[in-house]
Amino acid sequence: MIRVLVVDDHPLFRAGLSGLLGTVADVEVVAAVGDGDEAVRRTIELVPDVVLMDLNLPGMPGLEATRRIVARVPSVAVLVLTMVDDDDSVLAALRVGARGYLLKGAVQEDVLAAVRAVAAGGAVFGRGVAERVLAGGRGSRGGGLTPELTDREAEVLALIAAGRSNAEIARELAVSLKTVQNHVSHVLAKLQVRDRTQAALRMRGLG
Repeated sequence: MIRVLVVDDHPLFRAGLSGLLGTVADVEVVAAVGDGDEAVRRTIELVPDVVLMDLNLPGMPGLEATRRIVARVPSVAVLVLTMVDDDDSVLAALRVGARGYLLKGAVQEDVLAAVRAVAAGGAVFGRGVAERVLAGGRGSRGGGLTPELTDREAEVLALIAAGRSNAEIARELAVSLKTVQNHVSHVLAKLQVRDRTQAALRMRGLG
């Protein structure tokens, strides 16, 4: 069972998201709060598996709440779910320790997949977010992607960051599972990281 804490200042959205998650067999909503201070306090008290964090919160902003949660309870995965759609906010969220970033326009299946992925230790970006971060990371001064990545390897990395499994990547790119496994191995080796999560975060020098 994945225990989730929902953080959003809009009562209707908070209730709707909690209701949606409450219908899923492997997810339990342990609390739903409307501000950053309460988010930190309840996370420390309840130690959920995942915190769904909005950025625009009254009082303590979502970024600061995320930073404090990660510092105090590092086992908790913070997944940002917000209307804020700009690269600086994505990078800021990742730098303070968020394990994923989704926009509120994401479909139900993407939200649930992201919750499961970060609960399992993965890093997840929505497709549009992943593609922008990836594009911005190539050759960036922040220590992003190395120029040795081929176009196909970069594409595989973007899909990894979007939370796709090897099998899903193989279907999407119309290649064999073995080919995807080879690409993933090459990406990990070239980025000098141990796993898929670190590879996703290294796109902008965050891992």
